[in-house]
Amino acid sequence: MLVIVLENAPPRLRGRLAVWLLEIRAGVYVGNYSVKVREHIWTQVEAGIGEGNAVMAWRCNNEAGFDFVTLGANRRIPVELDGAKLVSFLPETGGEPQESQPSS
Repeated sequence: MLVIVLENAPPRLRGRLAVWLLEIRAGVYVGNYSVKVREHIWTQVEAGIGEGNAVMAWRCNNEAGFDFVTLGANRRIPVELDGAKLVSFLPETGGEPQESQPSS
């Protein structure tokens, strides 16, 4: 099983993925392909993502039973901890205005 989720992706990339995969929700694509085809599809995502972001997850023979890669800016980033791939959140930025320092 292969799952790709796109956010803020150009329509051209979404159309290209729809050739290979079934779009079950807006920006969510699923399919079942070999490693070679999966890697080819991911190169298409890398080439066409533009300002958007993407994650691809697939079934894998490891402790978790799956693996994933990400691309583009997102608050969630993959981190490896004791051989397990987990997801960490980056701190929010720009939420609160900074206080100005009084001038002397």
